[in-house]
Amino acid sequence: MKKVMTLTALILTSLTFNASAAMEPKLEQKLIEICKTGLTDNLYRFNRTMMKNKINKRRIFPRLVCNGESFHEFAISNGSNHVAKKIAPFIQGTTSITDLAMNNTRSKVLPVNF
Repeated sequence: MKKVMTLTALILTSLTFNASAAMEPKLEQKLIEICKTGLTDNLYRFNRTMMKNKINKRRIFPRLVCNGESFHEFAISNGSNHVAKKIAPFIQGTTSITDLAMNNTRSKVLPVNF
């Protein structure tokens, strides 16, 4: 009885994970359409596609990957400089913190003669 319960639990768990991993077909089609606008340098088409699909730029562009590249890199590599410039403010940059006081490599010895 325990084996049957364990086996049933494993099957149901695997089905649940497989179902959640797939993307909705409508969402996938919208994202593919946006990636296709990255192939052209047409801002009118890009803006029209964004409005038609009701895409939130701040939410989508840091996460959207087209053919293994971020959408920004994808647009630049395909010569869509106007589109890349349009979405550049929505791309998350990297931040690093450097302690300038500790960064000095010179010795902190202060010699005193008396």
